Amino acid sequence: MNRRRFLKQSSTVLAAAAAASYVPTTFAAERTLRVGLIGPGWYGKSSLLRALQVAPIDVVSLCDVDSQMLNEAAELVATRQKSGRKPRLYSDFRKMIAEKDVDIMMVSTPDHWHAVPAITAMQAGMDVYCEKPTGVDVVESQAMVAAARKYNRVVQVNTQRRSTPHLVEAKREIVDAGLLGKIEKVEMGVWWHMRNRQTRSNAPDKAPPANLDYEMWTGPAPMQPFNDIIHPRGWRAYQQYCNGIVGDMCVHMYDMVRWLLDLKWPNRISSWGGIFVDRDARATTTDTQTALFEHDGFVATWNHRAWGKSPEPDPDFQWFGTIHGEKGILKCSVFRYDWIPHSSGKVERTRKALLEFDKFPEDETEKDLERHVASAMRAHWKNYLHARENRGQVLPVADIEQAHISSSCCFLANISQQLGRAVAFDPVTHRIKDDEEANRLLARPYRAPWTHPDPLKV
Repeated sequence: MNRRRFLKQSSTVLAAAAAASYVPTTFAAERTLRVGLIGPGWYGKSSLLRALQVAPIDVVSLCDVDSQMLNEAAELVATRQKSGRKPRLYSDFRKMIAEKDVDIMMVSTPDHWHAVPAITAMQAGMDVYCEKPTGVDVVESQAMVAAARKYNRVVQVNTQRRSTPHLVEAKREIVDAGLLGKIEKVEMGVWWHMRNRQTRSNAPDKAPPANLDYEMWTGPAPMQPFNDIIHPRGWRAYQQYCNGIVGDMCVHMYDMVRWLLDLKWPNRISSWGGIFVDRDARATTTDTQTALFEHDGFVATWNHRAWGKSPEPDPDFQWFGTIHGEKGILKCSVFRYDWIPHSSGKVERTRKALLEFDKFPEDETEKDLERHVASAMRAHWKNYLHARENRGQVLPVADIEQAHISSSCCFLANISQQLGRAVAFDPVTHRIKDDEEANRLLARPYRAPWTHPDPLKV
C-alpha cells in the first residue's frame, strides 16, 4: 500500500466513522463468535466478561507471560462462559495467533505490546479489539491503521467514553442540539495521584518471579532490572512502557472531547512539565504536566499533577473534560455530566453513570471491576459487533483511526514536553512540520530481535 492510497482510504473511512454510534440490542446472526485475549489482567478480564454478558461468545484461548495470572483468568472465564470450558492457554501470542481459530482477538497488554500483536492478528485475518492507547509512538499507531485498512479488519479501541450512556445523552441533547453555542475553550485534567500509587515504595531491583517471563514481557521495550513496581499494573510509572499520565488518562478525555465536538487533528500541540515534586520516586513519567491542543477557534487544555490536594471539591470531577460554550458549560466525567447554562448559572441537567445491577447482578461482586464503567463497556462491545456484522458499511464508534488521532496527539504532547517547544503535525504526510529532531521521535527504537512496524510494509 503506497502512501497516497493509504491516506485516501484513511480519509474516506474517517468520515464514515462519525456516524458510527448505533448500538443494537440483539445480533441477527446469533452465531457464536470465537474470541481470544492477549493479556488477561485487570482491564482485559473486565472487558472480556462484559462481552460475555451481551453476545454469544466462546473464549477459545488466552495468552499471558505471567502463568499465575493466566491460570487464574482461565478459571474465571470457565465459570462465566456458557460452555463452561477453560480456554487453551499460551505464553507466546505468536503461537496463539498461528492457530487461526479466532474471529476476534483482544489485545489488553501493557502499552508497549499493543501494536505488534494487533497487527499480527490482523494479518492472520482476525478482527481486533484493543486497549488504548494505540501503542507507544506515532508510527506504531499509524501502522495499526494501515494494517486494518489493508486487511479489511474491523478494529475497535477501548476508548469507551464514546459508548458511555450518560455521555451519549450529553452529546445528543446538549452538544448536537446546539445548546452550547460557539465553543470558547476546553479544559481537561486529572487530580488523582495516578503516578505515585506504588512508586514511592522505591522497591529494590530483584529477580523476576518464577511465574513471569520477563524477557517476553519486556519485548521491544528497553530492558531494565525488574522490581515489584513494574508488574503487575505499576508499569505505567515508567516511560519505557507507555506515555505516562498523558498517554493513559488524557487520551480518554481528549478522545471524548474530539467525539463530542467532532474534532479532527489539532493545528498545533505544545506541552511542558516534568518530575517537579516527587523526585525520590523511581517513576520516570511526569508528576506535573500541561498540554495544549490548538483547534480552530479554541484551545483544549490538559493538566495533571500527581501530588497535593485537588483543586476540584466534587469527587465526580477529579478526572474530567469541561466544554465552555458561549451559551453554557458542559462538565463531563466517567461518573456524570452537568449542564450549566449561562442564563441561569445553575446545573439544569445532570445524569450519572448507568448502573445495571438488576440486569447484571454479577457486576456488584466482580473483583476489580469499575462498576460505573460496566454499562459503557457493554455498549462499546455491542457497537463493535454491529460494525462487524456490517463490515464495509459502518465503522465502530472508536474505530482504529479515531483512536490513532487521539493517541498520537498525546504522544506528540510528550514529544513537545521532551523538546521544550510546540509541534505542528501534518496528518497528510504524517510528519512534524519543519522539525527533523522531533520527527526522529515519532518512532521509538525497538529492542532486538523485535522489529518496529512500518505503515507502508505491514
